Amino acid sequence: MKHLKYSRQRESIKSCLMNRTDHPTAEALYLTIREKFPNISLGTVYRNLNLLAELGEIQRFSCGDGSEHFDYRTESHYHFICRSCGSISDLPLALVKETSELLSTPVDETIDSHMIFFYGECAKCRNGSNPAER
Repeated sequence: MKHLKYSRQRESIKSCLMNRTDHPTAEALYLTIREKFPNISLGTVYRNLNLLAELGEIQRFSCGDGSEHFDYRTESHYHFICRSCGSISDLPLALVKETSELLSTPVDETIDSHMIFFYGECAKCRNGSNPAER
């Protein structure tokens, strides 16, 4: 495994992502991180996020909104995307039992991972209590 030189900026990016559950974009992380590191560039945030994703320390995914999102959780889980406000939340694997059966079905390909998104309307939007929708 590749050994990385310690970087305060990279550690700040990891820490920021670890403390968020909203699956932010690089731009959203950049806005938060530059409060602590005012001289950090968006390019530095992108490079570090890409490196962390390549090393398997974080997940990178696109859910159809034209942006890449980042997730500190690397264990298998699903995502729910609200079509109204665009929020992304985690769903446990236990909610969808059939996917494990699909992966155990013999195929010629070797499957090492999968990603499934569920789309709908979150409870806040459905109840009219989401301030982003007002």
